[in-house]
Amino acid sequence: MGHSSGIRTFLRRRLNIRHIALMAQLDDSRSVVRAAEAAGMSQPAASTLLKGFEEALDVPLFERHARGIAPTPYGEILVRHARAILAEIEQVQEEIASLKSGLSGQAAVGAVATPATNLVPIAVGLLKQKHPGLLVSIDVDHSRPLVERLLGGQIDMAVARLLDSRGAGELQFEPLGEEFHAVIAGGGHPLAGATGIGLQDLLGQQWILPPPGSVLRDRLATVFLQQGLPMPANVVQTQSLAATLGLLRTGNAIVPLPRAVVQPLCDSGFFAVLIDDVGVAMSPFGIITRRKHKLSPGAQALLDAIRTTARTLYPAAPASADDGAEVFAVNA
Repeated sequence: MGHSSGIRTFLRRRLNIRHIALMAQLDDSRSVVRAAEAAGMSQPAASTLLKGFEEALDVPLFERHARGIAPTPYGEILVRHARAILAEIEQVQEEIASLKSGLSGQAAVGAVATPATNLVPIAVGLLKQKHPGLLVSIDVDHSRPLVERLLGGQIDMAVARLLDSRGAGELQFEPLGEEFHAVIAGGGHPLAGATGIGLQDLLGQQWILPPPGSVLRDRLATVFLQQGLPMPANVVQTQSLAATLGLLRTGNAIVPLPRAVVQPLCDSGFFAVLIDDVGVAMSPFGIITRRKHKLSPGAQALLDAIRTTARTLYPAAPASADDGAEVFAVNA
C-alpha cells in the first residue's frame, strides 16, 4: 500500500508532458542525450527523472549498454503507456482543430486484408452518408502491428486477429468471420482454367509467400507437411499486397490469398483461382477495441457503422457491445 502511494505521489508531483515524451524518446533514440534533447530538457535532468521513475516503481526500466540503452520488459510497459498518453493528447489537438475548421471530428481504423477489401469500405461509405464532415483514416496491415498501434492509441479500433496475449486485459474482441485462402494466379497463367489441381501439382511454380515466422507462412508449411510435400523452392518473399498483385499481373507466379481480396479481379478474368481453399486454418478476425477507453463521437460512429455492416456480411456478427453481443474481454 505504501509503495503504491509513493508511486502516485511521484507521478503527481514530478510528471508533466515533457517527462512522458522523454519515455517515448528514450525508446526511439536509445540514447539519454538524444532523448533529452528531443524532449527539451538537459541530459542530467533526464537521467535524474529516469532514476526517479525506477526508484518509484522499484524496477529497472532501461538497460545500459556500450551503444546506448534499451528498455527492459518493465520499461516496455511504461513506454507503451507513454505513447498512448501522447496519442490521446494529439487526438485532443486534432479534434479541436477539426472542429474549428468545420469538421465534425475524426476516426481511425486498422484492418487486415479481407475486411479492408469489403467490410471497412462499405462501413465508411455508410458512415460518410450520415457524417460527411467526419475525417476517417484507414490503415491496412497485418494483425500484430495493428494491435500494437491500437494499444499505443494510434488507431481507435482494429478489424484483425488476436494472435497472442500482448495487451491482455486491455482489449476486447468481437468475433466476425474467417478468411479462406485460395491459390491465385494471373489470368494468363498456363494452369488458369485447369481443374482438379492439388498442391503437388504446384511445387515447381514460382510462389509468392510472406517471410518465415508469419502466421500464414507457418500455417502453409503445416499444410505441405501434412500432405507429405516439401515447401516450394522457387519463392519470392513479400508482405506487400501491391507488389503481390504486380507480380501476378506480370509473370506466372502464384500466391495464397484471401479469396475475398481478389474476387472482383477473378470474376473479370484478370486473375484465376487454381485451388479454391488451400486449407490453412487462420484464426477468426473480429473487431478489437481497448477496454475502458471511451471513444470520441466520431470513432464511436465508425464503430457502429462497422458493426451494422458486419451484420450484413457475417450473419453471426455482434450487434453492439451493449445489447448482449458476443464480446470477449481478452485475458492472458
